[in-house]
Amino acid sequence: MINALIIDDEPINIINLQRLLEQHCPDVQVTGTANGAAEGIVAIQQLRPDLVFLDIQMPDKSGIDMLKELSSPNFALIFVTAYDQYGIQAVKFAAMDYLLKPVDTTELKAAVDKAAMAIAKKKQHQQMQYLVEILQQGQRKEEHRIALPSLKETRFVYTRDIVRCESSNSYTHFYLKDGEKITVAVSIYEYEEMLAPYGFLRCHQSHLVNKKFVRSMVKESGGYLLMLDGSIVPVSRSRRDDLKKGLM
Repeated sequence: MINALIIDDEPINIINLQRLLEQHCPDVQVTGTANGAAEGIVAIQQLRPDLVFLDIQMPDKSGIDMLKELSSPNFALIFVTAYDQYGIQAVKFAAMDYLLKPVDTTELKAAVDKAAMAIAKKKQHQQMQYLVEILQQGQRKEEHRIALPSLKETRFVYTRDIVRCESSNSYTHFYLKDGEKITVAVSIYEYEEMLAPYGFLRCHQSHLVNKKFVRSMVKESGGYLLMLDGSIVPVSRSRRDDLKKGLM
């Protein structure tokens, strides 16, 4: 999913663009809107969007002036304007594209596709940088981190800080020792082999635990693990013996 922010001083324009995106660009999720440049700057800082749809003519400050106030913009940009003379300025600001109001759906889809390619390249570049970092540093296992791509960002979490993982359909929930929960759209099966070298054990079809956070293995109620954070994790009968060996 591409997390998008719409900045426009006219609410009706925001509503119309949201509807067009819902109907024609299902991979775009509008996570926020702003009714002017000042609100837009705050929203960009808080939401860190992948893609920004930015109106140019706004009463408090133009979209171009707003961009000048951002120290290091890190998003794909599509200008939305009623004035085609701003197109050249949009190109100068490295916009992915610019759309004229009223927005044409064919042009909208083309602009979003172009932005998606740029966003994917940027994310792949970040992942490649992290891979090179791991290979070059040769870190000890307790210093290794895992990349967890959520809707808003890719989090890099130390494996030593993960208490347990729990699956829900095609999603996996990661529970950290500080109480934070991170959800990723990846099956738990893909993490089992990845985390096995770091002391993680599969105790149930839907659960994976970090053995250093296991307080006790309780026999009653069919068997379950009591974790140091107070959570209770079920143990399936077929995995009970292997789990006991792994916890020794």
